[in-house]
Amino acid sequence: MFPESEYERLYTGSLINIQFLQTLLQEKGINSILRDEMKSGMMAGFGGGIPNHIQLFVKKTDLEAALPIVKNNLS
Repeated sequence: MFPESEYERLYTGSLINIQFLQTLLQEKGINSILRDEMKSGMMAGFGGGIPNHIQLFVKKTDLEAALPIVKNNLS
């Protein structure tokens, strides 16, 4: 069994939206990481993933502060 992650998925969408959200989160002192299965698969030499299906993660301790940023800027 895998250990529980300290990160929680906040948003899934296009790279443009992800970069926009990362900028807003950083301005509030919230660090984030992204996961792009399509790009990872291509770099490894095999296909996989869905285009424009990039996942943005924040630490679970920052999730409560990060959720309104997504809701207020992408709704």
